[in-house]
Amino acid sequence: MVDQVLLSASLGNAEQTVALAKEKGVGVEVMAFAFPHILDGDWRSEVQKYQQLLVDVPGKITLHGPFMDMVSGSPDPRINAVCVARYSAAIRIAAELGAEQIVLHANFIGSLHNDFYREGWHERNTHFWPPVADYAREYGVTLLLENMWEFDPTIISDLLEAVDHPNLRACIDVGHATLFTKPEYTWEYWLGTMSPWIDEIHMNNNDGILDEHHGFNWERGVLDYHLVLDQIRQVVPNADMVLEMDRVDDMRDSLAYFQLEEMA
Repeated sequence: MVDQVLLSASLGNAEQTVALAKEKGVGVEVMAFAFPHILDGDWRSEVQKYQQLLVDVPGKITLHGPFMDMVSGSPDPRINAVCVARYSAAIRIAAELGAEQIVLHANFIGSLHNDFYREGWHERNTHFWPPVADYAREYGVTLLLENMWEFDPTIISDLLEAVDHPNLRACIDVGHATLFTKPEYTWEYWLGTMSPWIDEIHMNNNDGILDEHHGFNWERGVLDYHLVLDQIRQVVPNADMVLEMDRVDDMRDSLAYFQLEEMA
């Protein structure tokens, strides 16, 4: 079985990341349009730059959408309007880049464990996401909600089940699921709970304390990716696996863990 792998191209390493993707026959997830200064700047030129850069990338192209200070499903309608505007812009940009998936954060405030907050968040988000997903469908784009601070996978899975929209799916981040969860919720539980909706998985290693984006074989890393990859292949074998790492060399080294199609 061949793994579906992408490399995360950030602002400082996009050219090197794309070069590695072309060398290894994998895809690219573009980070540039997650940042406010790009979206509020000359974003059209940035789109043209990435259109040229991504030519001949052999794998899938995806996009990480805006996430900074986004509070989708806010009690404040003006905040929701900002989120809709940001997400709508990202959807249109994704379509121009040929990206069929956009990763967006679920935006649950993880420090709030009150039942009334969780119930209100769920109710508000069941109303927020359907029209955004409808808009994404018009552009041939699927939105993937990523876990960040969520301490329980059912926060997101309950929402996705309630909304039940084909253009609203999930991206599970391995590091986040192990760092910010309740102690009783294992990575295996996260994977199993989210599996009906997972289209993409973010991968990197950390020290169990900070959300750092190191390579699989980092000497202080607490995640065993030989085991993690075996579990993913068994539960969601068709999911896209994205190396979301800060250093291109870390992505290069981590590619050795995957089963890739040999380049001609």
